[in-house]
Amino acid sequence: MSYTAPITQTRTLNKQDYKTLALSALGGALEFYDFIIFVFFSITISHLFFPDDMPAWLSQVQTFGIFAAGYLIRPFGGIVMAHFGDLFGRKRMFTLSILLMALPTLFIGCLPTYTHIGIFAPLLLLLMRLCQGLAVGGEVPGAWTFVAEHVPKDKIGLACGILTSGLSLGILLGSLVSTVMNKSISPEQLIDWGWRIPFILGGIFGLIAMYLRRWLKETPIFLEIQKRKQQELVNKIPVVTVITQYLPQTILSMLLTWVLSAGIMVIMLMTPILLQKSFGYSPIDALQGNILAIIGLIISCTFYGMMMDKCAMGKVILIGCILAALAIAIFYLSLDNHQLLFITYPLAGFCVGIVGSFAYFMVKVFPTQIRYSGVSFSFNMAYAIAGGLTPLLISFLTDFVNKMAPAMYVVGLFALGALIGLFLLINNNSQKYIANDIG
Repeated sequence: MSYTAPITQTRTLNKQDYKTLALSALGGALEFYDFIIFVFFSITISHLFFPDDMPAWLSQVQTFGIFAAGYLIRPFGGIVMAHFGDLFGRKRMFTLSILLMALPTLFIGCLPTYTHIGIFAPLLLLLMRLCQGLAVGGEVPGAWTFVAEHVPKDKIGLACGILTSGLSLGILLGSLVSTVMNKSISPEQLIDWGWRIPFILGGIFGLIAMYLRRWLKETPIFLEIQKRKQQELVNKIPVVTVITQYLPQTILSMLLTWVLSAGIMVIMLMTPILLQKSFGYSPIDALQGNILAIIGLIISCTFYGMMMDKCAMGKVILIGCILAALAIAIFYLSLDNHQLLFITYPLAGFCVGIVGSFAYFMVKVFPTQIRYSGVSFSFNMAYAIAGGLTPLLISFLTDFVNKMAPAMYVVGLFALGALIGLFLLINNNSQKYIANDIG
């Protein structure tokens, strides 16, 4: 069974659209900061929350395992948030997701370490990460769906790009805070008390985001959701409909999410650590290079989103993924020359921004009545598997196989993204899969 919805005429962005985009992007940035600040201090956390006599590589792997747990629980959070988002409204779910993110982040900053409570320290840390995973599982797909159904149909790519740039801004905030902490205090002070500050700040950021979103009004999309209720109660559960009737769209969305997870997880989040461990860079140089790369990512996410509104979807994905693969290969091959870091890393960051266009594909291939569930299921299931296992895989391959393994992994996945773009281009962007019912 296919669903249809009235197609409204094209219009320009109005004041309410800009307000919705700004609040959604800023709130997403503050919430995503809370989720990823963990990885910037993973080395410190591995020393504090595991026994001193544990090998460094093993404590690092276990720390990444706790980080991965936040990804593994995301599908459950996404499905639950999608259900109640349709029932009670997107705004309420946005508020709940921020609260569920802010409080655990604040608690992490106050946790006693292994020295004080032994095995309960990593267990409590794991519990906090699980709560964060539940929150982010509903935030990202819900925000993409919300803004896509709010703006004109010829501005959906721009809206999704801006929102993804907002999430990238959260990574930038994490990198900036990490850089300031490493520059302003000694390594001893960082281990003693300094590592707590970014997490406490994250809790404050979360409360600010919650306050900001109180100004985010329910748009006409919620009225449409209300109309769907009776249809969804009569028909199958939305997730079941997604799997049984929209399997090709789901598979393609999951594959693109896999590519996205590699670009964000490895190039943006893990590379500063890999630069220090495998290539001999100082923490300051690694973080400063990372800041430039994230700025490039923020700019290009919006750029590629705009391109999706103006050009064939398959062509944008094909060209963008090829450029990303080339830039990442050049970046890693040049790492032995430290002077090139501030040129090749920002270039790689900019090219990774093609992932900002993937949300456009996801919101377009699922019809209105199941869009939230379709995007949430596809994105969170793929991110749970790929994003959850990637830190462990990369850590293992780097330590025991080859320090260039991260580059080979990410370049291979962007090659997969290019093949998906080619498939869409050959099949005229697979119009039979597109649900042209938003805008």
